[in-house]
Amino acid sequence: MVQPLHPAHPVSDNSPNASRMPSVLLWVGAGLGTLVVVAALTLWFHYGTQVFFEMIRTGFAACF
Repeated sequence: MVQPLHPAHPVSDNSPNASRMPSVLLWVGAGLGTLVVVAALTLWFHYGTQVFFEMIRTGFAACF
């Protein structure tokens, strides 16, 4: 006899790490986003506005 692909009663994950995973991913993403913004601001203040935008324009030109 063929068994169904999914169980009649879904299996729930009651481990303590199951509810923590979305918040950990959110914090990691927020940390990476903050790091990117801080790096961009650091480059801006170090090299100045014109050089900063020139680097961005050159990067886009190299990609496309």
